[in-house]
Amino acid sequence: MKHFSTVILAWCVFAMPIPAQEVLFASGFEALSDFDGFYITRHDDQSHAFQELSAIDPAAGKFAHRAWITRANPPSGMFTNRNHRAYPTVQFQKTPAGVLPTPLCVGLSVWADFDLRSASQGHEDQWISLATFTDDQSDSWRRTVLVNVSYDGFIHLQHVPRQGQQAHIFQSTTVQFPYRQWVRLAVELDFSPQGYAKVWLDDVLVSHAAVRAMSNQLAQAHFGLYAAPSIRAGEIRNDNLRITSGRCYG
Repeated sequence: MKHFSTVILAWCVFAMPIPAQEVLFASGFEALSDFDGFYITRHDDQSHAFQELSAIDPAAGKFAHRAWITRANPPSGMFTNRNHRAYPTVQFQKTPAGVLPTPLCVGLSVWADFDLRSASQGHEDQWISLATFTDDQSDSWRRTVLVNVSYDGFIHLQHVPRQGQQAHIFQSTTVQFPYRQWVRLAVELDFSPQGYAKVWLDDVLVSHAAVRAMSNQLAQAHFGLYAAPSIRAGEIRNDNLRITSGRCYG
C-alpha cells in the first residue's frame, strides 16, 4: 500500500454523452505526484480519519484513493469544524494554466460503505460529501458547492443556490446511492451569473440546482472523505477522476 505523506422520464432519462471535450485534469490515483504542490489533509489526534493509495479493489489500474473513519469526533461548534477530513485537494490556481472557466464536467468513480443515521435530538443528520467545489482561490473556501449523500441515501447538491441554502430545481427521491459497489458520478458545473449544477449517478440525473454568487471559475476542489463528525466508522474510495471542458451530456 502507498500511504499519503503525513498521513421519471422527464428527469431520470439515461443521458447521452456529448463528444469528448478537452481534458483539463485527470488522476487515476496511481501516484502521489498527481497532487504535487496541492494541499493534502494531515492526520491529527482530533481527526480519527485516515487516507492512503490502496490496492484494495480499485475501479481501474493498480490503486485507488481510500479513506476511512475509526471513531466519532466531538460535535462542531460555531468556531470549530470537527468534520472528518481525509482527502487531497486539486488547486488549479497553483497550476500554470490557472483557474478553470466553467462550464465543466467532473467525472469520478466512487465506492463507499457507511451506515448513516438521522439526527437524535439536538444533533445534525449524518451525511458524507462526495465532492466539494469552490471559486475561492484562498484557503477560506468561502463559497462552495457540495455533492452530498444524506442519511436517507439520496445524493443532493448542497449550498445551492447560495451558501447555506438547499433548494433544487430537481431532486430525486427514488434513486439512492448504492453502497459497497463502484458507481460513476458526473457533475456538471456552470458558475456563470445564471449558472447551475447537475449530478448524474450512473448516467441518471439525481440532483439539479441553480448556482448563484460565484465567479464563473473553478479554483479548487476536493473529493475523498469529508463527513459529519458523529459518524463512527465508514470507508470511501475514489478512482478515475477526470475534469473536462464543456458539458457532461447533450
